[in-house]
Amino acid sequence: MKIAYSPCPNDTFIFHAWSASLIPGAPRLDVTYADIDITNGLSEGTDGPEVMKISYAALPWTHPDYALLPCGGALGRGCGPLVLTAGGPTAGQSDPALLSGKTVAVPSERSTAYLLFRLWAAQNVPGGVGRIIVMPFHQIMPAVQRGEIDAGLVIHEARFTYKQYGLAMLQDLGSWWEQDTGLPIPLGAIVAKRSLDLEAVAGWIRASVDYAWDNPEASREYVMSHAQELSPEVAKSHIDLYVNGFTRDLGEDGFAAVDALLGRAAAEGLVPEARVASLRLRSGMNVR
Repeated sequence: MKIAYSPCPNDTFIFHAWSASLIPGAPRLDVTYADIDITNGLSEGTDGPEVMKISYAALPWTHPDYALLPCGGALGRGCGPLVLTAGGPTAGQSDPALLSGKTVAVPSERSTAYLLFRLWAAQNVPGGVGRIIVMPFHQIMPAVQRGEIDAGLVIHEARFTYKQYGLAMLQDLGSWWEQDTGLPIPLGAIVAKRSLDLEAVAGWIRASVDYAWDNPEASREYVMSHAQELSPEVAKSHIDLYVNGFTRDLGEDGFAAVDALLGRAAAEGLVPEARVASLRLRSGMNVR
């Protein structure tokens, strides 16, 4: 079975057991490691892998042949994207007006991070930001540090490493989202082709998550081989933050968070009119 997910520690931790053929009855995986910007694009057609990790924000454009699974993704609390600027913390550094008319780099135009940023900026940045440029995730913090861009939108392990670049956090978008909605932050989703036995696929993913939790040292070499730029401590912090109860089952709070994200975005005209209620019918979101 062909699958695509990122080399980030949370994804490699989740899928290690399945990729290593440690899940009884699960098919052997042919893994492609791809940035989520790539898989978001692949999900729009029918030629992509059978299972892949995409952004929740990309769901309105996902081809009807793909179903959203209720497990294996990234959704939680205290784990949202950050808006970073250069320089140490100073008075007024957290003023959103600093971004008015400025250039901001984002990791993907259809990422959940960028969608959250657009919702936040619409409420908080007078006159809006100036120019948005898409930049590979690993290049954003160095570009902010060098002054090539005014601010950067970052995700994942940047939460633990941005201070090493001398950067300051202007806004934690996860904190803003949680305070505004009371809901967790929906970041990355797992989709699978509807031609598959979706219940079986969800079961294999959950078994892989359970194996990882029961045998936390088993995946260490695999995780670190794909995250060599990270220290073991940062990789572990990354996993502890992004692999949680929602990874095993979105549950009602998880589905409500996705509904709120896409509903707000649709109301602002940022995504097509696509709501979780209809996506459940189309994509099999009720798989348990």
